[in-house]
Amino acid sequence: MTASSSATRRATILDVARAASVSRQTVSNVVNAPERVAPATLARVQAEIRRLGFRPSRAAQTLKQERAGAWGLELDSSGFGRLGAILDTFLVELTAGASARGSHVVPFTASDPAAPLAAYDRLVASRVVDGFVLTDTRRGDPRPAWLEEHEIPYAAFGRVWDDPSITAWVDVDGAAGVEAAVHHLAAQGYERIGYLGWPEGSPVGDDRRSGWVRATTRLGVHNPHWQATSVQALEQASRAAARLLDDLGRGAALVCASDALALGAWRVLLERGLRPGADVGLVCFDDTDIAQALDLSSLHQPLDRVADRVLHVLGARSASRDPAGGLLLPPELVVRSSSKPAGDRTTPKEK
Repeated sequence: MTASSSATRRATILDVARAASVSRQTVSNVVNAPERVAPATLARVQAEIRRLGFRPSRAAQTLKQERAGAWGLELDSSGFGRLGAILDTFLVELTAGASARGSHVVPFTASDPAAPLAAYDRLVASRVVDGFVLTDTRRGDPRPAWLEEHEIPYAAFGRVWDDPSITAWVDVDGAAGVEAAVHHLAAQGYERIGYLGWPEGSPVGDDRRSGWVRATTRLGVHNPHWQATSVQALEQASRAAARLLDDLGRGAALVCASDALALGAWRVLLERGLRPGADVGLVCFDDTDIAQALDLSSLHQPLDRVADRVLHVLGARSASRDPAGGLLLPPELVVRSSSKPAGDRTTPKEK
């Protein structure tokens, strides 16, 4: 950190950790339990603390002294659309897991989702929660850096996209899941495999799309024109799917970034008298009620395991331990009738 930056921004525990080449928890131990730290490391960290002018957060110290036994979770944190059934299921799993550990979850909303830190600050100041579970992480997300600066325990369901050094997160490997879907479709005999995703700029959407690019490239079936984008809305998804299916033709297959997008593709197939699996292969992501009701093959997110690991990271960080964060969990491909093997399909007719 330069002199000019330290004059405009308070040094954080993460700044000290980076400067001393140690973990965040080691810095915390230097401040709160120096007897646990090797003398050479202790001296090095203390020197960086003095050089950077680091001051431990009073909020963090208060939280350590007076536990609320609760974790805050902001709902609809992005302000541009809820995670829907995925967040609902995750919240149920998280609540059950927290209860088994003797704590509970406090859902809350921010009056301005684009600037949510005031809501976090109020919960900390009122000692309602001991820390936070973050969802819907995104580029430009102000929450991880603020929580790091104030030494407040947190764990995220979703990667901290702006700072690879922050590993207090658990996520589902979307790219690997889509790769598995493409390989599954190729094994079923599909040679033209398209992709319907979200507009560029969504980190989750971009990650899932990268799996389609990698898999189709490795298989030698990649065509950059066999892709389209849509927001999570039925009409827009249907229009995008219609254009894409015009290019792909009967006998092709489509991987969708979500079950909601797949619903648009399914509607187009229905309107054209085509059957998912029999005429056009279809695999989607999330395995929500939509996929189950329409018998669509889909990638199932292991939300029970995500919630369990998030609570593990929270417990470790609140106890000033250094958990192994940054964990990617693979989704499970649930195969249904929409991606039948070649022998169960009618003969493809080229466009």
